[in-house]
Amino acid sequence: MGLRDLVVLTGMSGSGKGTVLRTFEDLGFFCIDNLPVPLIPNLVEGIHVSGGDIKHAALVIDIRAGERLQGLDRLIGDLRNNSFRLFVLYLEARDDVLVRRFSETRRPHPLCAGQRSLREAIQMERRRLRKLRDLADHIIDTSDTTVHQVRSLIMERFRKRPHSEELNVNLLSFGYKKGIPLEADLLFDARFLPNPFFVPRIKAMSGLDRGVIRYLRSFPETKEFVKRIGDLLQYLLPNYLREGKSYLTVAVGCTGGRHRSVFVVEELAKFLKDRKRTIHVRHRDL
Repeated sequence: MGLRDLVVLTGMSGSGKGTVLRTFEDLGFFCIDNLPVPLIPNLVEGIHVSGGDIKHAALVIDIRAGERLQGLDRLIGDLRNNSFRLFVLYLEARDDVLVRRFSETRRPHPLCAGQRSLREAIQMERRRLRKLRDLADHIIDTSDTTVHQVRSLIMERFRKRPHSEELNVNLLSFGYKKGIPLEADLLFDARFLPNPFFVPRIKAMSGLDRGVIRYLRSFPETKEFVKRIGDLLQYLLPNYLREGKSYLTVAVGCTGGRHRSVFVVEELAKFLKDRKRTIHVRHRDL
């Protein structure tokens, strides 16, 4: 049958692309790291001509490609016209996190040449990859995630192939004080809801506990908020699927990511699961 799914994995050096590529290998993808950009069409053609068993492939293409990287954005446009599903996955992390990771591993950054400092190299790489980031189907910020969490995230999203006729919805709760999740496609702010943090008897609980659930459900604006988001998603999901999107990340935030956002995400999961959607729930800061 030939190639069905091609994942182009790109992003910042030190953001965890090696971990993600190994995860794709475990999922049965044919994987190549640092394939020269001009050889990508030859690889795709070779897979089709051979008629072999390679149905799912993942390629890491990043700043190591040098000047040839400039042509990748045009090539991605051409690849989207093929019969297989193309998915561009972009990994990134904050500058301070990347600096720490390079310091811990003592590996040189690909752009650290001459008198250029590590921070300067990271900033230069971010600028050069800006076009690719804009083309990405999904962006994952690994700043606050462990290796195991990144692996779990990839397993969860790609265990069912991107070629599926089903839209996978990822519901994510978070706390604004720890930063907005950059992988979010849609973002909703729950900070206007009454805050259980200021109620002593339930302060130490989370949005998964009955005390917090009963408290939040006692306010009409909570039910209305969940219903309005749910109705909006019911309208949007079929349209996203029709346009070829396979994964949608919906993030809901509150101040600390412990009470209101967790509750709302759990309620949305129930709302959407009742309508036979494939739902994945993650509470980032719980």
